[in-house]
Order: sequence, then structure tokens, then C-alpha cells
Amino acid sequence: MIGTRPAGQHTVRQHNAALVLGAIADGPGTSRAGLAAATGLTKATVSIVVDRLIAADLVAEGEPERRTGPGRRGTVVSLSPTGPHGLGIEIGVDYLASCLVDLNGTVRAEEVRYADNRTPRVFQRVSAFLRKARKQADALGVPVGGVGIAVPGLVESGLVRLAPNLGWRDVDLADRLGETFTVANEANFAALAELWHGSALPDFVHVSGEIGIGAGIVLDRALFEGVRGAGGEIGHLPVAPDGPPCSCGANGCLERMAGQEEILRLAGAETVEELVSALEAGDGAALSAVTTAAGHLGIGLSTVVNLMDVPAVVLGGTYARLEPWLREPLLAELERRVPSTAWSPVRVIRSSLGTGAAVRGAAGSVIRSVLADPENYLTTHWPSDQDARGR
Repeated sequence: MIGTRPAGQHTVRQHNAALVLGAIADGPGTSRAGLAAATGLTKATVSIVVDRLIAADLVAEGEPERRTGPGRRGTVVSLSPTGPHGLGIEIGVDYLASCLVDLNGTVRAEEVRYADNRTPRVFQRVSAFLRKARKQADALGVPVGGVGIAVPGLVESGLVRLAPNLGWRDVDLADRLGETFTVANEANFAALAELWHGSALPDFVHVSGEIGIGAGIVLDRALFEGVRGAGGEIGHLPVAPDGPPCSCGANGCLERMAGQEEILRLAGAETVEELVSALEAGDGAALSAVTTAAGHLGIGLSTVVNLMDVPAVVLGGTYARLEPWLREPLLAELERRVPSTAWSPVRVIRSSLGTGAAVRGAAGSVIRSVLADPENYLTTHWPSDQDARGR
């Protein structure tokens, strides 16, 4: 065939390493013989790959496998708890968050620091916060395999094209912070975290309400990003065209009408904690503020549901905390505006990850990259087999 070439040694090693490590991740506690059966590779090939993965601390050997019958019992292998960790950083409008996860996706350390990031000093603040997070990894004695950064804006090829709530346009974080990262929209990272660690739904829209409103759309267990990566910008859907101006320059956008700041303003509350306390006490202004926001949110989400035919809405971020009071008026608005609810009601689910979804997704994206292409990690961190064996 024109344009094809025989697979080179590196390509074969890349394929085999990903195949074996993926089988270990899917079936921890499997022996080398079991991995050979699961992958279709020879026992000799599996043994070579596993040895390299162990040398790079991606995999660890454990106890002999448990089984009955004659024959020698193999030693089980699993993802290494001291292997490369994923570090996630979220740059919110009014906070910074960090999260460190191991190869199994288990959270090892996390922190949130509240501050107004609508300032030119934000990059110095993020740099210091990143250094502190790396020190946490050092204290745990684990390496950082990469960093994912979640931002509340449109991202294209690592460049933050527009983050109106931060006042950013065409910001290169790698250049500003002096190192390379995986940078993506916070709503997309949050949706991925929900897919990997949350409700296990195959199709949903994850919507989180902070100062801005972000949405990540998952279809058939894959993130829908759109042609240029700008899919899911639900926060700037017009729900009140004659409404007040939004930071993006338009009027009556969803985040302007149903974002955290607007809900707090209508409720006469200073913080989300104060709002929740007022709601629990049955305060009329607080209940009215959340009901009004739910109506606008229903208008925006009905557009997504009608257009994309997603069967479920996952409430994340601040909306997860407000779910007990948002649910009924939101469902009522969806039922009124989505014709298919007559025979197929839209599910509304509270995310168990809450405000930590985006930063966890950022950290998890690093781990997913390592598991998908361990050979890249091996060649980057251990340029030769001899280096890996001599570790």
C-alpha cells in the first residue's frame, strides 16, 4: 500500500509496552503467564516488557498468585504505588487547587488556596503553588510524571485563547511559567474525571457553576471537544438576550444569569457556605435565588440536550452543593423544554467529585497518558534500557 512502512523496533516496543501495561491496569494482581494469555504476546516478550516496566517503577511485583492445581505459581504484578504520579493544577477565578494522584488514580495529596486571580501577579502565584505541590510529591518520595493545568477558558494547542473571567487572551502558560504542561479547559477535565471516577455513565453533560459556568460533554465514553476544542461552552449560551452584560462582551449569558456570583447576589449571601446555611434554614431569598438560577440553567441545558441528545446531566462544582434545591426546578424546566422527556426523562445526578473534579481530571490526564504510551515515559526518563536496568 502507498504511504505505509514496516513497523520499526520502537513502534513494536511502544505497542507491546502499552498492551502489557494496559492489561496490568485492567487486571491488577496478574502473573506474567496471565498477561501473556490476556495480550496474546509470548511469555518471553511479556517477561522482557515487564522487566523494563519494573526497572522504571511503573510496575511492582507482589506475592505469588493464588490458584489451585499443579504447577509453579507465578508472581503477580501490579501498577507501582511509588511510580510516576500525575500532578494537576486548577487555576480558578478565586482559587488555586492542586491534586497528586498515583498510577491507580488514587489521590495522594491535594490543596486549595483561595485568592482573587484576576491580577497580573497570578502567574507568580501559580508558579509558587506549583513548586509547593512538587515539594509535596518529594515529601512522599514519588516522582512527578507530568503536570496537567485546568483553566476556565478556551484552549487551543496549549494556548489559552480566551479566559474572559481571568481577563486572559492568547496566554501561553508554558512560556509564562517556564515549563511544559498539558493545558485544557477545566470543564473538559471535570467531565473526564467524572467519566473515570464518578457515576460511570457513558453519555452525559457535566456542568459546574463557579464564577463562570463550564460544561463538558461525554458521548460514548469519549469527550466531545468540537472541531477546534471549543465544544461545551455552555456558559456563554444566551438565556436572557436583553439581560446584563457578561465578561465575554455579550448580554444575558448563562453564567451571568446563573453563575455563583449572581446566585449569591440575589440571595444576599457573601459565600457559598453562607448560602447553603440559608437554604437549610429555609430562607426565602436564598430559595428564590437558587430557583431563578435553576430556571436559567434549564434553558441552557435544554439546548444541549435537544441538540446532542444526551440522556443525563451531572451537576458539579458549586451546583453539586446546591443540588438538593436545584434539582426540582431544573427538572421542571427540562421537562418543559425537552420534548423527548415525555418518553425518556433526562436524569439529573449530583457529582460525587464536587469542586475537585477539574483538578483531579488534570492530574488523571497525566496518568492516562503514561498508561497509554509507557514507552514515551521510558525513553524520556530512562533513555536506554541500560539506564533503566541500572536504576
